[in-house]
Formats: sequence, structure tokens, C-alpha cells
Amino acid sequence: MTNVNITASPRSEFGKGAARRIRRGGQVPAVLYGTDISLMHVTLPEHELNLALRKPRVVLNIAFDSQTFLTKPRDVQRDPVRLNLEHLDLLVITKQEAALRSDYADAVAQVHSAAEEAGLDVAMVMQSWEESVANGELPLDAVSHAVEDAKEKAIELAAAAAAAGASEDAAAASAASALEAVETDIVPAEPAAE
Repeated sequence: MTNVNITASPRSEFGKGAARRIRRGGQVPAVLYGTDISLMHVTLPEHELNLALRKPRVVLNIAFDSQTFLTKPRDVQRDPVRLNLEHLDLLVITKQEAALRSDYADAVAQVHSAAEEAGLDVAMVMQSWEESVANGELPLDAVSHAVEDAKEKAIELAAAAAAAGASEDAAAASAASALEAVETDIVPAEPAAE
């Protein structure tokens, strides 16, 4: 499941010093914004947020001010050395977009498990799946034939590698026979008389 529930607290302090105090308290400063709402400054629990951001295409259900907002991470700022969360921008999305993000994440998980089950390279199956999705197919519908497409690509690559190997073997055999012919044509020189 890619939906994560997080409770936000209001934020009234701004600036570098206030942000540091918030982070020392185990919170992360964030802003919520969207087309139908005004900008809201909040703080979110760092640990829960770190766990949530590990999920692909996560949808954060932010409970704030007796409302729940469906959001997606828009900009995640981390400390470049320690990689701690420093700030987060969250964009409010519709239920339809949240469902699409959830379907996408479920499809990615299915592609990974199907590729591992078939014994195929996950990256190859993902590439085939992404091509299908880019061509307009729904993410969950593209999973079933992405594995088949990847199997066909694997067979084609194996055949191409075998053909390349056979041509290399033929070239090596030809070179070896040519070398052998040259060696038999060479007559050792007579030692010079003293």
C-alpha cells in the first residue's frame, strides 16, 4: 500500500533558527499547497516521513486542522552529507491521481516479483513495462505482457550473442588455419658453415 497517514502540526516560526529547532525536536518543516487551498506551513514527524518516502509513488494522507489532504512529495530537501530531511514541499492531489499513483506503485511491485519469478533481469522487464505504459497502456494491464516481452528480448539477445560467438569462433578457426599454413610453408634455414 502506498498511502501513508501522517499527522501534521501547525508551524508559526520561520527562518533558519526556527527550522533547526524544529529538526532537533524530531520534526521536519514542510509546506502544503495546491490549486484549491492556500499555502499551509506545517511540521511532520521525521521518522514516519523517512519511512514513507522509501515507498515508490507514495501518497501522504496529511491530517491537519481537522481535515485530511491527499498529497504527493514535490520537493524533498536533504542535508547533502548526513542525508537528513531538511524540508519538504507537498502538493495536494485529487483522489483520482492518488489512485493512479497507487496503481503505478502496485504495478512496479508486480513487475519486480514477476521478473524474479521468471528468472529474468528486473531492469529489462521494467524497461519493457515502462515502454508499454509510455505508449498509453494502463500500468496494471502492462504487467502481464512485460514479462513476455522481456523473455522475447532475452531470447533475441541470446541468439545474437550465440551468432556473434559462432562468428568469432569461425574467425578464430580461420586465423588458426591460416597461421598453421604459414608455419608449414616456412622452411628452417640451414646453419651457416664456419
